[in-house]
Amino acid sequence: MRLPPFGRFVRGLQMVGVLMLGMIIGAIIYNSIYLVQFEALIDLKSGLEVQLEQYEQDIKSLNQFKNQHTVIKSVLPRIEKETAQDTNRPKIDQVAEAELIKRIKEDLKIFLGRSIYEIDSDARFARKLLEKRVYMDVYNKDYTIEVKTILVVDNILQVWVEIRNYTKPPS
Repeated sequence: MRLPPFGRFVRGLQMVGVLMLGMIIGAIIYNSIYLVQFEALIDLKSGLEVQLEQYEQDIKSLNQFKNQHTVIKSVLPRIEKETAQDTNRPKIDQVAEAELIKRIKEDLKIFLGRSIYEIDSDARFARKLLEKRVYMDVYNKDYTIEVKTILVVDNILQVWVEIRNYTKPPS
């Protein structure tokens, strides 16, 4: 039995090798793009779930106080964004920010149904309640918040807070 000379197939084998290498590199690039898009989709889904839960709670509380016109009907915490002068604030992703807002709303829900004309005494109470409050284990990080402003507009208690990383005091 006679074997054909291997030198005739070198060029063809090189082409097949380049083709397979291109397929592998293409699969890697496609997979990385897929993972980035999937992660963005998961972030969007979790944000929308938190938003839906907040809307359901707001609807429930608004229905509860729909006939009372001088009470706080909902609580809206807002996180102050980083400014150019204050660069030591932590970068918070959307999911952790939504979880912090949820926890702050849970702490402030005692104000639902209270009269908006008595907010001056309640504001001092809220400042004491949330002053340097530490929220532990928000997606494996600890944060401390500080209330900057409390305002009632259209029966909505709006609270602006500043978030910082929590560092444990030395023992």
